[in-house]
Amino acid sequence: MRYFDLHCDTMTECFSQNLSLANNRLHVDLDRGKSFETYAQCYAVWLPDHLHGKAAFQRFCQVAEKFSQEMKENEAFVAHCRTDGDLANAEVTGRQCAVLTVENGSALGGRLENIPELAKRGVKLCTLTWNGENELGRGAGSPGSYGLSNFGKQAVAELENNDIYLDLSHASPELFYDTIRLAKRPVVATHSNSYSICAHPRNLTDEQFKIIGEFGGIVGLNFYKGFLNSDPEKATLTDILRHAEHFLKLNGEDVLAIGADWDGAALVVEGLQTVPTLYQLFLKHFGLELADKIFYGNASNFFQKHNLL
Repeated sequence: MRYFDLHCDTMTECFSQNLSLANNRLHVDLDRGKSFETYAQCYAVWLPDHLHGKAAFQRFCQVAEKFSQEMKENEAFVAHCRTDGDLANAEVTGRQCAVLTVENGSALGGRLENIPELAKRGVKLCTLTWNGENELGRGAGSPGSYGLSNFGKQAVAELENNDIYLDLSHASPELFYDTIRLAKRPVVATHSNSYSICAHPRNLTDEQFKIIGEFGGIVGLNFYKGFLNSDPEKATLTDILRHAEHFLKLNGEDVLAIGADWDGAALVVEGLQTVPTLYQLFLKHFGLELADKIFYGNASNFFQKHNLL
């Protein structure tokens, strides 16, 4: 099977725990990725909400450097999007494709001047916030009623000018709509589920999902128990299917993708090796064409259409 995943925290965990991306005890490693016909993975540099300013930018650089080193060490079978990453080539050779992203716009360190450095290091997607507040605005877990700050509004434009696409997972409602009003390019929500199915503030309302789709963006299904079921301990693979069914009813056939949130939370799956089991569930329920779109095609089409690979 082919698999394209929009979000994991594995690279940040590899940095924090001094682990190898090639082989480790986490949800994701490159060895397990070899089992897929084609495998593209977005690796996020995650920044906690307490890091701001220079310290946040320095942490981004440290994790991004770890990513770069891993790509050099495994270049024989991993295509890195910053330089030679080409998913069409990956399909031919069987190589994996690795994409660098950012989870938390605090990575900018509060300086627009740092955005070209993110682009230089290969960042393709960036969430504007994590759960709390940063220099750009207010996340989904922070009290208040404002969205983007003045700096955040400037950052939206500058990120797009540097070909970094805006990721609205973790956005507060106000920040979501502020961004939609300003964005000139499609936006994404790399790892967010349906609020109608599970009323968690991190999930997307029907209107938000429709807006992303109408704007030409994509949305990745999240495997985190707390975003799947109002009683997280009862969450199962079937809950992922329920969220998918709901989004598909909102004209999501060309919008829906996967953003598992590997190594970022307590998931209903054990790791990358369990993806084929979930795929078989989708295959049985939706058929081959739609299952392939969700697990690979929609994300692949988006990235190739916007020259992100």
